[in-house]
Amino acid sequence: MTESRTTVVVVDDDASVRRGLERLLGCAGYNVESFASARDFLARGDYDRPGCLVLDVRMPGQSGLDLHRVLVESHHDIPVIFITGHGDIPMAVRAMKAGAVDFLPKPFDAQALLDAIERALVKDRQRRRVTDRSV
Repeated sequence: MTESRTTVVVVDDDASVRRGLERLLGCAGYNVESFASARDFLARGDYDRPGCLVLDVRMPGQSGLDLHRVLVESHHDIPVIFITGHGDIPMAVRAMKAGAVDFLPKPFDAQALLDAIERALVKDRQRRRVTDRSV
């Protein structure tokens, strides 16, 4: 179930991966924004919109893990799903301990990604409800 203002943000340096994810997620009913680098995403600003991030782990410059750390340290609680073609168990454990919703190796099953996105969006909605009540 998607919300019209909910956005799934994809950050991956591989243009073909971004295009594929844009098609998949668009067909699943999500609004999708994609960026070729962590720097491009950070330049966007507005990190507090409803949604989640799908981050590639290895990218030139700032990695997805680095971007996640920056967001966490600056108190932007955006649910993150990592995707990678070069992951290992210690990297996955680190990501999950840092709060990632999931860590999927490429190539991943489309349904596994869609399921992870739904979990991330549920987490985001729950956090927003708690935040709205405390204001």
